[in-house]
Amino acid sequence: MISPADIDRIFRDEAGRALATLIRLVGDFDLAEDALQDAFAVAVERWSTCEVPDNPRAWLVNIGRNKAIDRIRRRAVFRAKQQALVHELELNAHAPDEPPAMLDDDMLRLIFTCCHPAFAPEVQVALTLRTVCGLSTAQVARAFLVSEEAMSQRLVRAKQKIRLAGIPYEVPERDALAPRLDGVLAVIYLVFTEGYVATSGTDLMRPDLAVEAIRLGRLLDRLMPGRAGIKGLLALMLLHDARRAGRETAAGDIVLLEEQDRTLWDRAQIEAGLLLVDDALRAPGRPHPYAVQAAIAALHARAPSYAQTDWPQIAGLYEVLLRINPSAVIELNHAAAVSMVDGPARALDLVDAIAARGALEGYEMLPAVRADLLRRLGRKDEARAAYVAATEATQLEPLRRLYARRMNELG
Repeated sequence: MISPADIDRIFRDEAGRALATLIRLVGDFDLAEDALQDAFAVAVERWSTCEVPDNPRAWLVNIGRNKAIDRIRRRAVFRAKQQALVHELELNAHAPDEPPAMLDDDMLRLIFTCCHPAFAPEVQVALTLRTVCGLSTAQVARAFLVSEEAMSQRLVRAKQKIRLAGIPYEVPERDALAPRLDGVLAVIYLVFTEGYVATSGTDLMRPDLAVEAIRLGRLLDRLMPGRAGIKGLLALMLLHDARRAGRETAAGDIVLLEEQDRTLWDRAQIEAGLLLVDDALRAPGRPHPYAVQAAIAALHARAPSYAQTDWPQIAGLYEVLLRINPSAVIELNHAAAVSMVDGPARALDLVDAIAARGALEGYEMLPAVRADLLRRLGRKDEARAAYVAATEATQLEPLRRLYARRMNELG
């Protein structure tokens, strides 16, 4: 017997890669998503009364494949193509279960499909959040500050384009890898970010997504060795993920960096990340933005304590990052680092300037950073108002509880 909560956890852990494999098998995003939901419904019924299979992902893929065959047979619109497609799927159904390593590669194929040059960057990101990260259409819409209906239409058009244009579900040949690399790196980092700090819900982290993103980064490093961007991103993810055990309490509350027990950090993973940082920074030419971000994470990882962190160097690296990859989010992070060097008043001026431009309107961390700076300046009423704004902007319960604690501390 297994509880519904355990079944839900297994499904959350395995759904991404199971979906990637089903998309490869059936050649259609929507059909694969429907088939996976059908498979999960069967799993809830069967697993609650019997043992969970040794390889839940392969089981979900097999059931989902069979459900896809059933759906195709029921759809009159597929009648002309039905016989050939059903025959192909049934051949796959009679084949031995694929080993986990082959199933794993499907996720990378899916990411390269989402990052096809035929799509605008925002469509690449939206497809990845929806299919790879498993976010709902409503959650993806919030990330882009658009209506759910508009995002739904955008996703439908992208999936239709994949189907009608015959965009292949594959990792492209070596000469076609480079044009997609920036997009692929960005979406892998998005997968990691969703695992590091979830978009919404009751849990701060989704470790399954963070681990998956790191695995994909390693796979990409083997596929395209010697790339500073890949090594920088992999280092960045390893260094951030190494702090996982210290980032929340047993009750699921956030433990801020200054309060974390650094003995809980994964030192072996930190050492692996530091080696990759050095490799990425030694690459010829202008430093890659991911390499600079990894260098910032390395300074945090090397610091014996929060008080001994090299904040001037971190602020300087953010200035480098702003020159090579300017963005309002990096400006906000730079302001937070400046607050540790020049004080919260100087940093607040920088944050207010960002807000005045409207560059981060709707971005939930803007009021959160501003609230923290106001709190440190002793401007309690303004800080409280900013924490209220931050609370209203987030859908993540651990963040809401953190802001509530801060407001209580303000009295």
